Amino acid sequence: MAPRTHRDLDAWKEAMLLAQKVYRVTEDLPDRERYGLISQMRRAAVSVPSNIAEGAARASKKEFAQFLRHALGSLAELDTQLVLAENLRWMHDSSSTADVERVRMVIYGLIRHLKKEPKDER
Repeated sequence: MAPRTHRDLDAWKEAMLLAQKVYRVTEDLPDRERYGLISQMRRAAVSVPSNIAEGAARASKKEFAQFLRHALGSLAELDTQLVLAENLRWMHDSSSTADVERVRMVIYGLIRHLKKEPKDER
């Protein structure tokens, strides 16, 4: 059996779906925000699955959990940016909050799972 990678993790899969959605919805934001909010949102969205992937490649559960916390930080940043875009009436897709919350819960679940694993695993 091949070793598991970040691509096998539900957290990474959900975060990738969210990043793809952010790229799609930011296409409709004002062009004047191309180097402002659009760029910030896209970088934060990509940072979430990227941190999950980097953490999964680390040698210890402690390091993995640290990168998952970085992913949660990027997710909070993205959530703030999505709320701002909605408040400015630049976005009309209200499902973004639910998408962010779903990714957050999956990451928290993975952190809890890592804490439960025996120390000699990984």
